[in-house]
Amino acid sequence: MADIWKKNIMEDLERVLLNYEAVGNFLVDLKKEFGGGNNGTIKIVQLKIEQKSKIMKEFVQEFRRTIRGSRYKRRPLIEEFKQGMNGTIRRKLIEAERPPRSIKQ
Repeated sequence: MADIWKKNIMEDLERVLLNYEAVGNFLVDLKKEFGGGNNGTIKIVQLKIEQKSKIMKEFVQEFRRTIRGSRYKRRPLIEEFKQGMNGTIRRKLIEAERPPRSIKQ
């Protein structure tokens, strides 16, 4: 679990999607991830993400980062992804003649 979290943090830092201004901020995230409780439950709660104003590429990256180490499988992952998407984009994809079959870029 720690290796997955480390990989996520390193990717975000390299892409400048994440910036820790102080060690305290990093420690807060570390405690959120590993601070007691059932990590599977924590990951499931964290999976409730929304696209909001992010471009689709950013949303896909955040979604992939969030699902690493979670216990979600195929169908629930698809449903969670669709629920988090911007409503307008979701409708366009549903109405598309040939909708995408994956989130691979």
